[in-house]
Amino acid sequence: MECLPLFIRSRLGLTAVERSRKITESARHDGEHFSNSVPSPAGGFGKVAKIAWNMLFNKPQGTVPTKHIPVDELTRCSLDEAPDRSAYRLGHSTVLLKLHGKYWLTDPVFGERASPFSRVGPKRFHLPPIALNELPPLCAVILSHDHYDHLDRKTIIELADKTEYFLTPLGVGDRLVEWGINPDKIQQFDWWNGTKIGGVTVTATPAQHFSGRSLFDGNRTLWASWVIDDGGIRMFFSGDTGYSEDFKLIGAKFSYFDATFIETGAYNSLWPDVHMLPEESVQAHIDLRGRWLVPIHNGTFDLALHRWEEPFERVSKIALKRGISLCTPRMGQRINLVTPHHGNYWWRLSEKSDE
Repeated sequence: MECLPLFIRSRLGLTAVERSRKITESARHDGEHFSNSVPSPAGGFGKVAKIAWNMLFNKPQGTVPTKHIPVDELTRCSLDEAPDRSAYRLGHSTVLLKLHGKYWLTDPVFGERASPFSRVGPKRFHLPPIALNELPPLCAVILSHDHYDHLDRKTIIELADKTEYFLTPLGVGDRLVEWGINPDKIQQFDWWNGTKIGGVTVTATPAQHFSGRSLFDGNRTLWASWVIDDGGIRMFFSGDTGYSEDFKLIGAKFSYFDATFIETGAYNSLWPDVHMLPEESVQAHIDLRGRWLVPIHNGTFDLALHRWEEPFERVSKIALKRGISLCTPRMGQRINLVTPHHGNYWWRLSEKSDE
């Protein structure tokens, strides 16, 4: 059913996306599609063909690690024993947060591939630090958009019984309903709207990106970044985004962020409007008035044309030059959100043998 275009499924009565009052009233929606604050330039067939050619036939060496990536294994016991206000990178854009004694998970992807296919598509560089069935009950899963490297159907279905709420941008929640998730667990938001659950306020904020899971449903659902505030610690989760003036607006509205989890990976000059270069990731952090920068959207999947470790090297050099406090944890390594650590150059430590 997922392979059917979203607008066809709407007419079949399988989803309320096109009829949702929240969607039709959104300033981001034109009656059929969502859009960015500043419209993205049209790509055109030539640009798309060039990107496809380079991805398929002109890949440089080193986009996939050839040696072991260090991962700190986690257990349910170690999570429960960890202090409040802990955070863990589990891979790509999947971050586990412990706030007010409850657990929150962003863009969970535990599958082997970021792809609609089980045997084709970008394959994980490393196993998740913790298995799905080891995860504790989740207060909420926070989703930024519906691309395969951020929204994994199998993962969502396996998390359904242990998750109290799924928080999504407009339209993304309807996909979850189609997958069998209880609608009562799903809350969908336009930009600048949010909710408070378990002492934590979560707000959907602008991002510059796009959406879709097939050739026929482009921009039928909204994308978003998120602000997560537990009353004492405030965090920003970028999801996927190009650089825009939206960061300054978010920074002005929320005044500061103790930690910003910002995408730094899968970038290229061919698609500057939907993913940021490392220099832009640092500038976004500055615009947000962030204290500590935690680069995400890297280290797990081969989604671009740069070497897999390049995002870490570039953002580290830029952060040092600009006096930015950078936190680069190993996958599974605990971050104390009150006093984060700088981490080490773990991507350089992956030269040990897999044996």
